[in-house]
Amino acid sequence: MKLTKVRVQNYRSVEDSEEFEIGDLTCLVGKNEAGKTALLSAMRGLKPSQPFDFDETIDYPRRFSTRFDERHPDGSAEVIRTWWRLEGADKDAVEQRFGAEVLKGETFQSHFGFRYDGDNCIWEIEVDSAKALDNLIAKHALDVMEHNVLHGVHDGPAADKALSGLAERTPKQEALLQDIKKCRNSEFNLAVVDILSERQPKFFFTSHFERMSGMVSIQQLQQDKQNKTVSVGDKIFLAFLEYAGTTLEELLDADRREALKATCEAASNEITEEIFQFWSQNNALEVVIEIDNAKPKDPAPFDTGMVADIRIKNTNHKATLPLSERSAGFVWFFSFLAQFKQLKKMPGNGNAVILLDEPGLTLHGKAQGDLLHYIVERLLPDHQVIFTTHSPFMVPMDRLADVRIVEDVIVEQTGRRPEVKGTKVRSDVLEVNNDTLFPLQGALGYEVTQSLFIGANTWLVEGPSDILYLQVLSQALKKRHREGLDPKWTLCPSGGIDKIAPFVRLFGGNRINMAVLSDIANGDKTKIQNLKKANILKAGHFHTCADFADQAEADVEDLFEADLFVQMLNGAYKPPAENAVTSAALLDANQTPRIVKKAEALFRLMPASVAEFDHFGAARWLLENPSLLDGESPEVIATLDRFEHVFKTFNALVS
Repeated sequence: MKLTKVRVQNYRSVEDSEEFEIGDLTCLVGKNEAGKTALLSAMRGLKPSQPFDFDETIDYPRRFSTRFDERHPDGSAEVIRTWWRLEGADKDAVEQRFGAEVLKGETFQSHFGFRYDGDNCIWEIEVDSAKALDNLIAKHALDVMEHNVLHGVHDGPAADKALSGLAERTPKQEALLQDIKKCRNSEFNLAVVDILSERQPKFFFTSHFERMSGMVSIQQLQQDKQNKTVSVGDKIFLAFLEYAGTTLEELLDADRREALKATCEAASNEITEEIFQFWSQNNALEVVIEIDNAKPKDPAPFDTGMVADIRIKNTNHKATLPLSERSAGFVWFFSFLAQFKQLKKMPGNGNAVILLDEPGLTLHGKAQGDLLHYIVERLLPDHQVIFTTHSPFMVPMDRLADVRIVEDVIVEQTGRRPEVKGTKVRSDVLEVNNDTLFPLQGALGYEVTQSLFIGANTWLVEGPSDILYLQVLSQALKKRHREGLDPKWTLCPSGGIDKIAPFVRLFGGNRINMAVLSDIANGDKTKIQNLKKANILKAGHFHTCADFADQAEADVEDLFEADLFVQMLNGAYKPPAENAVTSAALLDANQTPRIVKKAEALFRLMPASVAEFDHFGAARWLLENPSLLDGESPEVIATLDRFEHVFKTFNALVS
């Protein structure tokens, strides 16, 4: 069965969250103290996988604590109401017991709260008791005479009463009566609830504060277990031991200590290996379990008896440190997996709803992305996951429909005290304040930055004019059935040689294949050498225009033949006839081999009526007049040859 909707009331800051939808993945986004943790805690109380109880003194909203009876005249206060959708296996389980068409629908509700009778949650499910009785009668094959006693009877208790009142019962009537009595209070609807309750997922809750203890006194932990005072960190250690297949008592067995130590190490290695399938921060870490006698000079309680010391080994630095002194993010990830794997081993938890409170809060932003990837890849196939966050890096931008906004709503009123409405959950982000929206804004900004100009294969060029030239020349080549720009490339302006290194470092680690076509001037040679030495790009992924123009300095314009570029300049700037650009004048205009510098020098001599030369002018004109490249003149063919060489070189780099 699937959880589809939730409503939380009368719990801490949540007076009434109002109903909100739940999917396979649900992300609750809100600022600190908005009530996100309270929402998860209330959900957990419906059917917790670990011991947990609502505490009315602590959990009921304080500002209403003296008005409980007034606010709840029926004697109980609902905290958590859930809506569920039955799946095929759930309906089959009911039909195996009571036959077909007993359930009137595919959905039901269950709720729980303060002062509920017997501390049991209440189910609201529609069951056709008359149909269930008919199916049981058919199952036990009562004949007309045997069936007659049940004339006008339509439910279990009435059938129980009628059959029990018989002085003598036939074997079939007795079998039917006993079948009915197997139902709680002889109620068919309660029996259906009992069947489905066994199948209803439990709620597994963990928060970023829950991390496994780094050092454990075995004797002290035994005593804490007896006194029911085990700390959260030690509970996770116990879960780890159970997953490893051993116990505290077995650890005290000196004859088996090495074997048990090996068992624990095998379990820790398995968990660590799974972490590293998603952990991109540092793959040189190992979890080491040391189980030995206490050292007398260690602080109590680690100075007597047996001690388990959990350490993190960095294989790069050949050193180990206590678990508590390692990265809090890595320790949390390990601790979470230890709890989760033990949960999976326990019967009845295969479909638990996972509640994660601020998961990965201590992780680096990239590692938070790794964790989100883990949730989607590893947890969602078998579990619904509900998690809270105020980090932009934990917002699933490819699943924005799964994001819910959590806000502690306080309405300011002129001249009056503000109206406190408490924690609300919304899917409509338009009504909430900017502080609440910040994680979404941050995530969206990051996503836009990652995808607006870049793609899986990103080709960095100098500026927008370079993009126009490459696109127009690609079209001209493809028109001739020659090789042009591979559509897998995304052309992106970098803004110059100085911007390339920061750009690649910022985005290159995002599984992006990058290549660069850079202009090169005399003063850029050292910069390019340093850029190549930095090895931030794969070999063969950095080229300058000089590589294709057969000259020491070059811009993308130098890939054009001079005669063709002259036509582009005259077309774009339309100088008076007496000032028309010629190849001779252009080539003599400046000592540099770069044709754009020659054009700049030549245009300084133009009349004031002629626009000042800029890189974009000729490129824009060519975009509007691509027919210039349709001819068979030597300058067109030579230009096309150079650009085709560029495209072939870069297309070979497409991943």
